[in-house]
Amino acid sequence: MGMHASEKKHLSARAMLSKIRAVFKAIPDPTKDHGGQKHAISIADCLMSALAVFGLKFPSLLQFDHGRDDPVIKHNLTTLYGVKNVPSDTYMREKLDLLDQNRLRPAFTKLFSLIQRGKVLEDYRFLGKYILVALDGTGLFSSDKVHCENCCERHHRDGRITYYHQMLGAVVIHPDHREVFPFCPEPISKGDGSTKNDCEQNATKRFLPQFFKEHPHLSVVFTSDALSAKVPYLQPILEGGDHFIVGVNDTGNPSLFKWLKGVEMETKRVVRGNETWELSFYNHIPLNDANPDFEVNFIDCKISNDKGKVSHFSWITDLLVTQENVVDIARGGRARWKVENETFNTLKNQSYNFEHNYGHGHKHLCHILGLLMFLAFLIDQIQQRCCALFRAAMQKAKSKTRFWRRQQSIFTELYIASWEDLYIWMVDKTHGGVTMYDTS
Repeated sequence: MGMHASEKKHLSARAMLSKIRAVFKAIPDPTKDHGGQKHAISIADCLMSALAVFGLKFPSLLQFDHGRDDPVIKHNLTTLYGVKNVPSDTYMREKLDLLDQNRLRPAFTKLFSLIQRGKVLEDYRFLGKYILVALDGTGLFSSDKVHCENCCERHHRDGRITYYHQMLGAVVIHPDHREVFPFCPEPISKGDGSTKNDCEQNATKRFLPQFFKEHPHLSVVFTSDALSAKVPYLQPILEGGDHFIVGVNDTGNPSLFKWLKGVEMETKRVVRGNETWELSFYNHIPLNDANPDFEVNFIDCKISNDKGKVSHFSWITDLLVTQENVVDIARGGRARWKVENETFNTLKNQSYNFEHNYGHGHKHLCHILGLLMFLAFLIDQIQQRCCALFRAAMQKAKSKTRFWRRQQSIFTELYIASWEDLYIWMVDKTHGGVTMYDTS
């Protein structure tokens, strides 16, 4: 196998997990802050074990727990994830439940620094100099029975209460690329002692200052849906020195569309593959009557394909729209669906089991596990983009589902020396340090 030479070592699974483990090792034991004693199994081993559950696509913590005394699994958790002592699922839940979810943020920023070092984002430049980041909320948990002190509540007319958690995702996207790279998502839940439900807009207000602090040198264009076409959402983006492309409709912003009636807009017509794009745009119009001094630029886009299907989109942006850039800006706005399809749908429907209740806890467990799922997904996306061995192993498996199934089977049955050996063996069983016996 001649693939080793082409690999970017700092973007390998081994390097990424080493960075993550270093972050986890620096986290103080949360049990000491709650009157408990520091236990033998470290918080780093608990977090790395949970990350392994999601990285290896185990359907439950319990199934993982059933094999934790197996010598093969213990060996592979050490060689692949650096786990020294494997916790039981109950112990893991109890310890992670007490953990401050913000402690996991540096794990995402460490991986993002590796992406930047590897110049991965050079291919993701939007309009020549920006990074396009899609923002959107998604459900993480919902139940009429199970709940914790931080659950939001939906009260029904028949007296039922639905308890739920959500997350605000922020994902690097590009119209031309399949892979996406999530930043640390922002949990949407009641804060300590709060009686009011949290919401996506409040989560965005919390997310942006953290984002600007962690990534001060990134030039970003944020894109989101029509619910975000409001000054309280858009103003902080501009104050942070960044830009936006946000969906808009006549229901959410009726005065904007009323203002546009009778205005002669510039137009452009382009053919892209089997689609015809009819674009109209106008610069410097007030967002609404309540904020006449807050000006935006407007794009209307009708796309028809050769089968007669017509799709209609409208966006507002602070970027000046011209004949030269209107198509690219529209493509950026249209690419927002990648946060839904390439991110949330993948997490929910392609073996990550994002909405499955791995454990709810009493404080933070639900969101801690959700963050670890996002982290596992980020690792996979980086490998899919940057690791030839990973791609070769996936191509050999012919589908993602079969790839995850094969990887999990090998992990539970054979001794693995390293991630590189695992992927090489998945491509060609005659190569790679994967054996039936412990050779360490």
